Amino acid sequence: MAIDVQAIEEHIRGILIALGDDPEREGLKDTPKRVAKMYEEVYMGMCYTNDEISEMLNTTFEDDLALNNNGNDLVFMKDIEIFSHCEHHLALMYNMKVAVAYVPKQKVIGLSKIARIADMVGRRLQLQERIGSDIAEILQKITESEDVAVLIQGEHGCMTTRGIQKPGTKTITTTLRGRFNTDHLLNNKLMMLYTKDSANQRA
Repeated sequence: MAIDVQAIEEHIRGILIALGDDPEREGLKDTPKRVAKMYEEVYMGMCYTNDEISEMLNTTFEDDLALNNNGNDLVFMKDIEIFSHCEHHLALMYNMKVAVAYVPKQKVIGLSKIARIADMVGRRLQLQERIGSDIAEILQKITESEDVAVLIQGEHGCMTTRGIQKPGTKTITTTLRGRFNTDHLLNNKLMMLYTKDSANQRA
């Protein structure tokens, strides 16, 4: 699905009029075009389904790494910075940090691809909870591992700049798949890695 940049321009022009401003004045003449270009960039992920993202970023390694078959190996990445927009108010979700973990089976995904998946999923009208489930689903498809976890911390403009207006409020969501739901040792290992730097900073 392609983003209709021309339609966005027309609608932004209408919004400016509805706000009581003049889209023909000097400062606003090119605003519809600029906003449409920005939307094309920040909502790029809406052009692709999870299946299509899985196909685009399906780079894995099988032969150059001897995987431990006891099922206790864990790949963990954290502090992947992304942004997104809330589907309820189109408000920015910012200061978002994503942590991703999975238990390798026969495939190990390139590390940069994990960050790209998180970035692409964020570039949609989203809920923080869905960002986690989308990332987990794509990782499961690429790695063929059922054991995937995604933890996200972020701030929401709809909480901090409107409505209740509570700056600094953070939302944390967890998406646990496979043994991360049932294996307490594996889950504890995940949480220990997730909180490790925070504990050091407090000490």
